[in-house]
Amino acid sequence: MADTIQFDLVSPERKLASVVATEVQIPGAEGDLTAMAGHAPTIMSIRPGVLTVKGADGEEQFIVVGGFAEVAADSVSVLAEMALPRGEMSQAVVSDLVAQATKAHEEAHPDEHHATEKFLADLVHVAEDMGFHSNLG
Repeated sequence: MADTIQFDLVSPERKLASVVATEVQIPGAEGDLTAMAGHAPTIMSIRPGVLTVKGADGEEQFIVVGGFAEVAADSVSVLAEMALPRGEMSQAVVSDLVAQATKAHEEAHPDEHHATEKFLADLVHVAEDMGFHSNLG
């Protein structure tokens, strides 16, 4: 069994990464997961968070918002609704994402309020951990 996996990250706008990795830490909707070579096949939804890729060249971090990940024994593919390298995150991006999530929560059917509130809370948590203001009070 090899000690590496192929990692690919794409968003609707662009391909963000295609690298050989030793591990990928994924912010899953049902909990975080670290995928490494030999991992059992898994498909999971992604919550807003920091996705970390570790490899021979060090560590890369990406901010992901929604989407899903497919994990196999020798690869991880992430199809994100929105993703940015951590260095491209800005207060303007955070403000826009929080405004969109707030509007979606306010307009959501009452049956969806728990899910939209959780999404918004996850987004705010990531933004504030990075030192950005969420503009929510």
